[in-house]
Amino acid sequence: MMNKGLFSLFVGIWTLLVPLSAVAADPIVLTFAMQNPETAFSSVQCVTPWIKAVEEASGGKVKIQPYYSQTLTKGKDSWNATKTGIADMSWNMHGYWPGMTPLADVISLPVMPFRTAEQGSEIFWKLYEKFPQIQKEFEETKVLILYTSEPYYLVTKDRPVKTMEDLKGMKIRSGGGPAVDQMTALGGVPVSMGMPDVYMAMQKGVIDGTGAAWEPIIGFRLYEVGNFYSEVPLPATYFSITMNKRKWNSLPKEAQEAIMSVSGLEGAKYWGRNFWDIAKEPTIQKAKEMGKEIKVYTLTAEERQRWLDIGGKPVWEKWVREMESKGHSGAREILQTALELGEK
Repeated sequence: MMNKGLFSLFVGIWTLLVPLSAVAADPIVLTFAMQNPETAFSSVQCVTPWIKAVEEASGGKVKIQPYYSQTLTKGKDSWNATKTGIADMSWNMHGYWPGMTPLADVISLPVMPFRTAEQGSEIFWKLYEKFPQIQKEFEETKVLILYTSEPYYLVTKDRPVKTMEDLKGMKIRSGGGPAVDQMTALGGVPVSMGMPDVYMAMQKGVIDGTGAAWEPIIGFRLYEVGNFYSEVPLPATYFSITMNKRKWNSLPKEAQEAIMSVSGLEGAKYWGRNFWDIAKEPTIQKAKEMGKEIKVYTLTAEERQRWLDIGGKPVWEKWVREMESKGHSGAREILQTALELGEK
């Protein structure tokens, strides 16, 4: 028989070890700040499935707790919230912070050589991998994914745009920087406005149209007020999925590997495709349900070349000059690499 002393020692060790093993078995829970609602097309088709993919890749050892609809932090505050640890992870739209990642802005120049978000996202990630100068712009956080929208379509209310002459004098909602430069060069009148305000502005005739990708067209129901769609070489926008550096460094190596197994290049392509590209057909179907037919006009090769020569290349050169004037000597190489990657 075990004497009382040994028995007491065994019980003491057992009571210490059981809670420890239980704690060790608990999953690592990471908070994720997301601007869009959980019911948004992009959340249903992209965000929620990606979260599930991370959890499955980790064998259930990592759990992600999403906070949709800006319930953890406002979209414009997401970068700082992740940097400071308010959120472990976040979705970031870099249009909120002009000048914060200026070399990365190359991917949002007009008339870049990609037609889909998946292709643009692949180019963007490869630029990040190749250029330490771009990596430095994101160094305050751990970058998991970088991705882009497709180049914006031109959605107009009263008349279609098939040539630059059609665009002349039209008031078009545009993003900042290169998008404004392009619209001005092409003869349009750029108007600064948040996407949530576009529906009413188009409906009331405050603006004649907007640049938009399919995801916000369906998300903000712009198909209800937009009647004409032109595939023109407007800029794309770009985004990041990032993580707090201290939190990342605290994770076990297996957890880091699990997260990156569905991030990086393949994650960029996944987010580009599922957040943006696949929204086209559901948007067309939504419009059809209300009795509207979406027909997309594509510029002729000759007209597209005109947009490139007048609203593309001069804007590229202006961007390079501005970057070089601020000490970014590698700007031209970054631009050239982006163009070359787009041609492959």
